[in-house]
Amino acid sequence: MRTYFNTLLGSSQQQKQLPFIIPLLISLCAGAIFSLALAPYYYWWLAILSPALLYASLKNRTAKQAFGIGWAYGFGLWFVGAFWLYTSIHVYGDTNAVLSVLMIGFMALVMGLFTAFQTWLYRRFFPETPLTFAPLWIFFEWAKTWVFTGFPWLFAGYAFTERFLDGYAPLFGIFGVSFAVIILACALVEILQRRIFWVIPSALLLLGAWGASKIEFVQPKNSKPLSVSLIQGNIPQDLKWLTEYQVKTLMIYANLTRTEWGRDLIVWPESSIPMFQTDIEPFLDAMQQQAKKTGSAWVTGIPYWDMNASQQVGTPQYYNSIMASGSDSSGLYKKQRLVPFGEYIPLSGLLSWVLPALQNDPSMSGFSQGANDQKPLMIKGHPLAAAICYEIAYPNLTRRNAENSDFLVTVSNDAWFTGTAGPMQHLQMVQMRAKENGRWFIRATNTGVTAFIDQNGHIVKQAPIDKEAVLRGELPAMQGETLYTRLSDWPILGFSLLLLIMGWFYRPKQVNVSFKSRR
Repeated sequence: MRTYFNTLLGSSQQQKQLPFIIPLLISLCAGAIFSLALAPYYYWWLAILSPALLYASLKNRTAKQAFGIGWAYGFGLWFVGAFWLYTSIHVYGDTNAVLSVLMIGFMALVMGLFTAFQTWLYRRFFPETPLTFAPLWIFFEWAKTWVFTGFPWLFAGYAFTERFLDGYAPLFGIFGVSFAVIILACALVEILQRRIFWVIPSALLLLGAWGASKIEFVQPKNSKPLSVSLIQGNIPQDLKWLTEYQVKTLMIYANLTRTEWGRDLIVWPESSIPMFQTDIEPFLDAMQQQAKKTGSAWVTGIPYWDMNASQQVGTPQYYNSIMASGSDSSGLYKKQRLVPFGEYIPLSGLLSWVLPALQNDPSMSGFSQGANDQKPLMIKGHPLAAAICYEIAYPNLTRRNAENSDFLVTVSNDAWFTGTAGPMQHLQMVQMRAKENGRWFIRATNTGVTAFIDQNGHIVKQAPIDKEAVLRGELPAMQGETLYTRLSDWPILGFSLLLLIMGWFYRPKQVNVSFKSRR
């Protein structure tokens, strides 16, 4: 490996003679292999090798070349890493195969621009060092949580969920873990270039992760564990919203729940009730009465039509929501982060020819955005912080909802991506959110992965995928706050900014002269 990196890096003169196409192709392949570091493959070491190859490819390159190298890496990362979108676009979106691949390619080109601008900034304004490359990486991961509503997927830190570096999660969140990953990746390149000094910070990072894993921020409350049953109906996505299948869907969930009444909490997944509450009041009343009669709390995903808000604004206000009812339980959570092309179609009139089948899906007809100051659900005296499906990918959103909660609950419908890596990557994010906030996560899904995840991010129990199932567990309420819950992403973002400011002042000696000499 040392010989390989030395050939790629070489001296300044050798780098000029190395055809630009070589680092371009290396970066493309490096981005393409990154997703193998994540679930369900778990080749975590690729999360080190992949950015290491990108870092090495940028050595002695101009800012313009760095833009192309970064774009190649980003395209490979997103085209392969998010190819699970093909199932939703082609199979359930009724889009032909060629156009589906082209749409994913276009998405990869757009998302690849994040890495392109990251590497351009790196070579244009900062010295070549891990201490500027890693902070820029973190800022661009963070940007993916909010630019154009965000697509916060494929972060480097997720490869270390439940291993080695995840001790940093309760301290600094996913971006703290990613920072450690990228420093180690860059340090590998530096060490292979005989800059042995980088062994020291690498060892300190690993030692720090071990030490952080020994800190206990939260403890179980002195209360009876909550008995919870999760219901997985396994409703195929192409049948879920058909009018003629609605009653059967309700009967499947009701029958699976029949043996669970009397448990403290019963949870149905996202949109398990495929009708607005106004259209199904007798069924809801019957379920609520059964829950009260047996002493159970019942939480379900349901499309919610807010009649009062609709009258006030003059247009229908529909929400993807979670409703709590039954014994000593109440609350309604409205989803805050909606999925473009998943819960609403941007420019739907212009794009109706691209995704014809989705135009008739009620879940795509235009949900409204829930408020960002919603109260948690209340379940038998326990505050239950909620997240719906894709929201779990947003670290700060989950952190904000988790404040002053005893448990976390997320409901999802990953039937859109059956048979792909998407649902497992999604589950891995739930694990990281549990670790960041020190709370048990209750995850109920339509087709999988339904699971109980403890406060350390470990999967305690999970249901089989793509089968009807009931998953039972006894969950302790937790108290206390992690440092991340208290301070959010600000410590790691502030530290990254400090490193970049230092790099900026160092720039005239290392970057400006080097850049001008290649014009």
